[in-house]
Amino acid sequence: MAGGLQSSSKMKMGPGRKRDFTPLSWTLLCITLTTWNIFRAYCSGAHGPVLLLLHGGGHSALSWAVFTAVICSRINCRVVAMDLRAHGDTKVKNPDDLSADTMAKDIGKVVEVLYGDNPPPIMIIGHSMGGAIAVHTAAANHIPSLLGLCVIDVVEGTAMDALNSMQNFLRSRPKTFKSLENAIEWSVKSGQIRNIESARVSMGGQVKKCEEPPSSPAVSNSIDGIIEEEEDEEVEEESNKKRMKEDDQEVKKESIFTWRVELSKTEKYWEGWFRGLSALFLTCPMPKLLLLAGVDRLDKDLTIGQMQGKFQMQVLPQCGHAVHEDAPEKVADALATFMVRHKFTEFKEAYLC
Repeated sequence: MAGGLQSSSKMKMGPGRKRDFTPLSWTLLCITLTTWNIFRAYCSGAHGPVLLLLHGGGHSALSWAVFTAVICSRINCRVVAMDLRAHGDTKVKNPDDLSADTMAKDIGKVVEVLYGDNPPPIMIIGHSMGGAIAVHTAAANHIPSLLGLCVIDVVEGTAMDALNSMQNFLRSRPKTFKSLENAIEWSVKSGQIRNIESARVSMGGQVKKCEEPPSSPAVSNSIDGIIEEEEDEEVEEESNKKRMKEDDQEVKKESIFTWRVELSKTEKYWEGWFRGLSALFLTCPMPKLLLLAGVDRLDKDLTIGQMQGKFQMQVLPQCGHAVHEDAPEKVADALATFMVRHKFTEFKEAYLC
């Protein structure tokens, strides 16, 4: 299953050079579980253990694209990055069921369809929501050939505390964008993704074209790094009708994009993803790696577990929540070192030279 990121080399921009927000692409694979359940995955590499990558809530497998290019240059491995149910291009019969149990079973079924009764050694790696699902998958033994577990920037205590403000955060985001380039620009300038190369790939998995443009959209416009929202103003009836007519005409000229996943509607599953996660993580018997954007994210159970040597932890400072997108080289280095230390794989000769 050969594939990979179709990208330019990492961009170096001098003073005054305009940043490129045009989207990039990655090779796609369809995995059919049943007629009604088709999971999309992106694959790279031909030899070595499989790195099974699970993205965060609202994101897609495309968030792993730049990381994949880096890790495949470091160690002998294969990569399978899948769109979880109701995310990206995956289509399932019941997309509203985002319970941890259902999503963990999805992972096991995808592995079974890909590799049959004799799956290769697999290292499961998850970010945020995907990290929680990775833990649930490992704890339930849905992958019999599981080598190790890596969780990126998700800790029960911090996650549970953040749930109270999550709806406010979601409401603060633009509801629509005038183009995919505009969505990419917003993600970078708002700090959601700090790596422009990764944003150019991954935002295509987070937004989609509106099927029917809204009659008077609040379309995000980026001007000199400032994100502005059009606000409704009280005007006379005649002026209001005129403005709405002009908006409708303008919408028809543009391709309006909106979020693929309405995360606010998934709230009833949030607690199930994260409640008891630390204890579940510690009970998983395989070697474990926890990568965090800040040491303040560690809760009591994990602090004790880390002191007892139950897992390896590494803090990657100067990163946002999307650690693997912001600093793909650092994440790849940490994961490669972990896997080589445990003799899951070997460094590539070209990387050592």
